[in-house]
Amino acid sequence: MELSILPLTQPKARPRDENALAFGKTFSDRMFVMEYATAKGWHGARIAPYGPFSLDPAAAVLHYAQEIFEGLKAFRCQDGRIALFRPTDNVKRFNRSADRMCMPRVDEAFFLQAIKELVRLEADWVPRSEGTSLYIRPTMIATDPYLGVRPSDTYLCYVILSPVAAYYKGGFSPVKIWISDEFVRSAPGGTGEAKTGGNYAASLRASMEAAKLGFDQVLWLDAVHRKYVEEVGSMNICFYLDGKVVTSPLKGTILDGITRRSVLTLIRDLGIEVEERALSVEEIMEGAASGRLVEAFGTGTAAVVSPVGQLTYRDRTIEIGGNQVGALTLKLYETLTGIQYGRLPDPHGWVEKI
Repeated sequence: MELSILPLTQPKARPRDENALAFGKTFSDRMFVMEYATAKGWHGARIAPYGPFSLDPAAAVLHYAQEIFEGLKAFRCQDGRIALFRPTDNVKRFNRSADRMCMPRVDEAFFLQAIKELVRLEADWVPRSEGTSLYIRPTMIATDPYLGVRPSDTYLCYVILSPVAAYYKGGFSPVKIWISDEFVRSAPGGTGEAKTGGNYAASLRASMEAAKLGFDQVLWLDAVHRKYVEEVGSMNICFYLDGKVVTSPLKGTILDGITRRSVLTLIRDLGIEVEERALSVEEIMEGAASGRLVEAFGTGTAAVVSPVGQLTYRDRTIEIGGNQVGALTLKLYETLTGIQYGRLPDPHGWVEKI
């Protein structure tokens, strides 16, 4: 399949204040698009001017939520070049999500090359200010105009780009977490490990409840016992407990986060043991009270590393590390962002410059 580059006739004005960019509200001039049909396979790959799609009101994605997406970033390095962070892993996870949602796989090498070419063409949209980046959103949706519950025969795959400001505008500070034992994010056998929109739609109610109570995020517990930690908001979460970093195992209910993988590697590089095991909320509360739990942090594409300073479970509230950013949390954040922006060496070969 060839990649066509369509002409851009009406370029947009670039944002004047990069630090004022709201996440996901500004989009670049171009996007990547291709279509799929069962009898034809993927076809029509092109980079075209950014614009709306025309969908039939009966399109399957609108009724049965057959949809997947990814999220990664392009960074402006100190030498002026643009870098992608572990994009191959994002493309591989895109295909794993496609498998789970009964959608066609993309050719990984071609898809990655198309993303790189799109970013090259839109290089001027990669912001230059400290901590800013270009967010990349690959997406696939089902387009069959058919009101029946079955996998679609036709799909639309596209990639859009959005320049974003630094995540921590007010400084790197701990967040307040509400632990919910009423709402659950996913269940065994469900779609928790797929990056699909339905998982996020299901999380909105609890997130709204948490915000009303003055919390920044929700910490999800498992759906079976309602006692074991899974994810926090849209991030994986880690606990520095008894001199080890403990995090939830990948058993199909949580996302296999690429930032999570990277952070766990960096932790092992520091000589700290990592345990991927079930961790109960009671062990967390007791650990914080006894001093065994010294730090907690979330990991994800948007925040990279997010320190946790306070947890509330039912009628109990605990502080972690005196509600201050822990030394390990800060080290991980500075190391990972240093690699992403080219300020530090990349010993694991995670960065791809374009």
